Amino acid sequence: MKKHFMSKVIALVLVMAVFLVGCSNSDTSSGKSDGGKKQIKAPENQEIAKKEGNDITIAVADNFISMDPHDTNDTLSYSAQKTMLEGLVGFDKDMKVIPVLAESYEANDTATEFTFKLKTGIQFHDGTPFNAEAVKVNIDRLANPDNNLKRHSLFAIVKETQVVDENTIKVILKEPFGAMINTFAHPAAMIISPKALETYGKEVSRNPVGTGPFKLGEWNQTDFLKVVKNENYREEGNPKVDSITFKPTPENGARVAMLQTGEADFIYPVPTEQAESINGKKGIVVENNQSIIVRYLSMNTMKKPFNDPKVRQAINYAINKDAFVKVVMNGFSSKLDSVIAPNTQFYSKQEEYEFNIEKAKQLLKEAGYENGFETKVWGSNNSTAQKGMEFIQQQLGQIGVKVEVVPMETGTMSEKIWSVQNPEDAELELYYGGWSPSTGDADWGIRPLVGGTDAFPPKSYNTAYYNSDTVNQAIKDALATADLDKRKAAYEKAQAEIWKDAPWAFLSVDDTIAGKKNYLEGIYLLPDGSLSVQNLEIKQ
Repeated sequence: MKKHFMSKVIALVLVMAVFLVGCSNSDTSSGKSDGGKKQIKAPENQEIAKKEGNDITIAVADNFISMDPHDTNDTLSYSAQKTMLEGLVGFDKDMKVIPVLAESYEANDTATEFTFKLKTGIQFHDGTPFNAEAVKVNIDRLANPDNNLKRHSLFAIVKETQVVDENTIKVILKEPFGAMINTFAHPAAMIISPKALETYGKEVSRNPVGTGPFKLGEWNQTDFLKVVKNENYREEGNPKVDSITFKPTPENGARVAMLQTGEADFIYPVPTEQAESINGKKGIVVENNQSIIVRYLSMNTMKKPFNDPKVRQAINYAINKDAFVKVVMNGFSSKLDSVIAPNTQFYSKQEEYEFNIEKAKQLLKEAGYENGFETKVWGSNNSTAQKGMEFIQQQLGQIGVKVEVVPMETGTMSEKIWSVQNPEDAELELYYGGWSPSTGDADWGIRPLVGGTDAFPPKSYNTAYYNSDTVNQAIKDALATADLDKRKAAYEKAQAEIWKDAPWAFLSVDDTIAGKKNYLEGIYLLPDGSLSVQNLEIKQ
């Protein structure tokens, strides 16, 4: 009874908030409002806070699980790993691929062979030389299914790794895969010392040995993880701090308090409800930036009425995305204008489904649903997800679509979605979720989510059960070449078709939000939510 009452309260709050941003007026549909999008301004004339010593403390939301990048599937652990380990290539601040341990790289026209020229004179923390043989040991480890590594799937396509010479490595694939360079940029492909792999075996997860600017100092899994300066790092003058201590701090308020008192120099994430209030006070700077995490409402295109594109388009017109950003995401997101986010490689902006109730009603009428219909939306049972689903319920109610909100515990929802072997047996109608393409490439933002029957649950994440010959062919064309222009053209075609077919209601792109003391420079969150400290320094 109490839960039912609270649900009504949430719904009432949403109705009022939506009313205040004018979403019941279809005349606002032609406006290009920013939807209440918040961009926190850097404080002006702020006195630099005092910092003692040259050691940094970072408070994070969860515990670290593993320091073996090949056997890791959480972004937080990768953030710590990246202080100690490096890959052949990586991502810059905008998720563009850049050389790291590789001097250069190239691919053949069919995207089946990738050759890397390696930087010379580099050593791992244990003195082992970094060379082509060391790279082969790592790639072969990832590609071997018998190792049961969590990131094997990214490298299962590898057929053979060849040492061309001491500083040249060639990776041959079983079939064309144009997104492979981005896969190598994923932190899963960071290189571990072969000596450490041999010495520690599976325990390398607690004994990482890489080539990075820091090396492992001490790790108490429930309390802290400390990395210390690599005195022999190849970049002169780096790193500029002596150590970094990561402190798992799950409670939002405690994390903020650590930043306010100076117990922590940097925290993430900053809770959205406190982001603006702490910015500019006690030497604190809060930064929010667009991520590559998209938020969407998928529609089961195999079920009536969602098998009709007009119904799916109507739902897009019926949801005020400006209001969604302001009410549900508290302003810390942006409207989604493609199936992938702007910072994802090969993103192509589409023409917005402007908020227009009358157009939505007309499309429903043309599809034979003038009086609307009833449906259910599944999603997580956390408060933010429930708020999002309640918002969608309120919005679609304006066009006669009655939505029952069904929040589920993660395990229950996973079972109900991914245990279905036959698509016709799927009970799913609407699904409220989010996705981050961790390779930074359009491939991993499109193929697992709308890439035809091969992506239907339980194989992958196509909860829309969307299957388009045009999109499927465009995906194949993009993966069949390493030519960037050809890949771009193929993904542009795919995005345009997906947008027209509307297997989703396209909602928003999340922000990353971090807080730091104003004496820190060169530390930031990448669009995938991981941390970069490559150029970290203390300014006094």
